[in-house]
This record gives sequence, C-alpha cells and structure tokens, in this order.
Amino acid sequence: MAHLPAPGPTSVRTSGDYYQWLVAWEACLTLLRENATRSDNPVRAVGVELDGVGNLDDVVLLRDVPPNTYKQVKYAVDSATPVNGEYLTKPSTSDGPSILKKIAKAWKKLTADGGSIDLRLVTNRAADPTDDLVAGRDARTGLLMPKAAIGGPRSDRGKARAQWAQKAGLTETELLDLLSVLRFDLPLDMAWYQEHLRLMMALAGLRNDQRALEEGAAWVAKMVRDGRRKLTLAMVEAAVAELDLKAGPARAVLSIATLTPDPMAPQADHAIDWVDCFEGESAYTKRRPRAPNTWAQLQADVEAAPEHLPTGTGAVSVTGSIRLAPAFLVGTTFRMVTGTDLAVVQRGQLWSTNHQFDTVLAPGVAEHEIGQGNELAVAIAVATDPTEDVLEYLRVQGLPVAKLIVLTPPGGTAKDGSVPDSATANALAVGIRDHLRRPTRRFRRIHLFLACPMGLAVLLGNRWNRLCETVIYEDIKVDEGYAPAFTVQA
Repeated sequence: MAHLPAPGPTSVRTSGDYYQWLVAWEACLTLLRENATRSDNPVRAVGVELDGVGNLDDVVLLRDVPPNTYKQVKYAVDSATPVNGEYLTKPSTSDGPSILKKIAKAWKKLTADGGSIDLRLVTNRAADPTDDLVAGRDARTGLLMPKAAIGGPRSDRGKARAQWAQKAGLTETELLDLLSVLRFDLPLDMAWYQEHLRLMMALAGLRNDQRALEEGAAWVAKMVRDGRRKLTLAMVEAAVAELDLKAGPARAVLSIATLTPDPMAPQADHAIDWVDCFEGESAYTKRRPRAPNTWAQLQADVEAAPEHLPTGTGAVSVTGSIRLAPAFLVGTTFRMVTGTDLAVVQRGQLWSTNHQFDTVLAPGVAEHEIGQGNELAVAIAVATDPTEDVLEYLRVQGLPVAKLIVLTPPGGTAKDGSVPDSATANALAVGIRDHLRRPTRRFRRIHLFLACPMGLAVLLGNRWNRLCETVIYEDIKVDEGYAPAFTVQA
C-alpha cells in the first residue's frame, strides 16, 4: 500500500481552512434546526471571523439571549502537539501572545459588562493525559472544571494553575472563572467530525452524504471570500434551496446516554445522562443501573422527555448510546398515536417511523410451550437467536408464562444485517405487532425479550399498541442473564 506524501505548507493551510469551514457549517446546521424546531433561544446568526470579538472570532453563534458561543479553531496536521500547558501558554511563532493569553484577553473584553458567554477551543489535537490540568477534563462537558480547582498551591494542580494564570495575565481566581466557561472540544479529528456533521445534517432535515457536506462547507468558504462575515437564517435557507440539500423535516434532538457520553448532547434540546448511573467501567459492561439508581427512575426520566422538548415538536431524533430495553421504551414514549415522527441513527442511516414501505413483512414464528401460568413470553430474534437463554431464564425464574413465541425475520433465520434499512425495519415492526395482536387477546401480560438492531427496538416500541401490559427485559449477561427493566401499557 502506497503511503500519502507528507503534506506541504499549502496542503496544511487549505486543510486548516476546510476544518474551519466545517466548524462554521456545523453552526449553520444548528441555526437551521433550532429555528425549525422552535427552540427556546435559537441561534439567530453565525459569525465567521467576526469583527469586534477579539481572538475568539473564528466561528460565533449569536443568540437573542446570552450566552453567545465563541469558537477558536485550531487544526493540526499531525499529533505532535497535544493540548497541554505548554501548547496553550507558549508564545506564538512570531513571539506574539499565547493561545491562552489571547483567549483570556477576548474573554475579559466580552464579559466586561458582566454578561455570560460560552467559549470553545475546537481542535483535532488530543488532550495530553499527563498534563496536570488538561487531564482533568470532563468528557461530558469539555470543561477542565471542577477538577482544575482541586488542590492547594503546593499541589501539582496548584502549581499548574499558578503558571497558567501568570502566563495568561490573570489572577488564579480569574483563571478558574475562565475555565468555568472555556470548553475544550477535542479531539475532533477530521474523519470523526465529518461523520458527526453528516448526522447533524440528517437531524436538520438535509441530505447527509459526503458530497452534500462538502457543498455546505464550500458555501461557507464562498461567503467568507465574498466578505459575508455574518450568516443569517435567510441566507442559510437560500443556500439549502440553491444546493438542493433539503431531504425531510428538521428534528428536535433527544440525547439519551447510558453507555458512553453522547457527542450530540451539547446540541440536544434535552439530554438524559445516565452514564455514571450504570454499573461497569466500559460500554460493554454497562447493562444495568448501579444502586441506588433504578430502572424505574430511568423510565420516569425517559417518559418525561416529551415535556422538555420544544412546544409543538412533530419530529424527534434520538441520539446517544443505549441498550435495547431503553430503546424500546423510547419508542413507546413517542408512540405512533402521538403523531410524532421518531427517528434514530442506525449504522449511519436515519431510521424513521414515518418511512414508507410497500408490504408488511410477516415474521417467522416458532412457539415453545412452557405451561407455568397464564402470561405470554415473546422473544424478538432478529440479530441473533436468544431462544435457549430465554427458555432457561423463564424456567429458572418460574415466570408465570404459558408459552414463548419467538419471532424472526421472514425465512426464520436470525442474523446480523437481516434488517438492512428503515423501510424494512418499519415493515417488520408492523408485521411483528400485527402477528401478536390475536394471541395476546388471551393474555394479560407480555414478557418481552429483544435481540435486534437498536433502531428496530425503537420502531417496534413506537408501533406497540392494542396489545397488553408488557414487561421489557434487558440482557445483562451475568447472574440470571436477564433483568426486568420497564413495564409499559399497550
């Protein structure tokens, strides 16, 4: 395999410009989505290299009510310069002020009237894990606080604070005030950032292929070349029409994270962060709440989410990292009878409950007599077949079920990739629900076990009506293997 040549000065410069246009295009997408979904305090205009804001002028999100967001964009061609004290406080190559000193000066100017602001350092550089202050960055907020304030003057953090303050021309108290509003958005490498922006384009109701993304960034570059430093909603909407980018409705964003922090949470209209409330140190082991947190509390938080979204929201997208039981619960929370167009990103595609399909897909069916009571167990075996595990759980736990119905993709084989797209997922969700309506007439409760794509769990929950009370189980892999997570009425 031939390696790419080392980038020259022109390549570095143009890549840095393109990275800044991506950051500006992200701000334009926020402008579009927030105004379309009637957010409480939407972005009204986007500044690019805006006059009068000092060194925080690269990208500015302007709102009616503060705080406005000021982004300093720094692109690196390689990983030689991580974000640490040395990088932030050393003078520029022309012996000018350091990055931190420039930010501090602009921060003082922008807050001279006592107003609040939101500052961002956006870069593809990584945080230095050995730096006394940067290593304490909170991945959920991007802030170095509150850890930056911990420790006395003789501690390693205290010494670093004193050094940063002195080189920024601030007192330590001022430095901590600055670090309370300065978010470190990193490492936003080019490939990840482009993928993130394609998701944001989908949420804004735009085409989200790579060509569409590049057209959006190129439009920003043209506006800057033409001297247009403030981009309004009308200008961005005109560009969307001219570039033929419109693809669907703009969506309110609900972020729910139980496994890893959600990068979309800062842009979400409402965010539920349960990452620290689940057992386990990694996304692979986080499968149930850590005491004293409970499934009931998570259910209450999810079911209250519609109240926190903009009034009149008709289209909602769910982002974040959740397992199947919470995904199903999200679907039932925004059930089809509410009229909400609910969507979730599944393997880069937007799976929407409003996606049209030609024919309902009847699932494959297998039944297993249990004979332990008058309730029904159902296993959705799409990505893999959990039948043996579910049968064992039902018998060991003595659940009062008469039989287990196992539903598979048409053809009867559970396998990864058996549901390739949104239309297929909707057709199968309707087929599963329709198949269950008749047998559930004889039962007062369903015990539901899911082994399917997360997107299908959301769509299935959305269609789960005219059935009966349903207990949804989560696969926890340890102890008994499953745990009853939520109970919903259907």
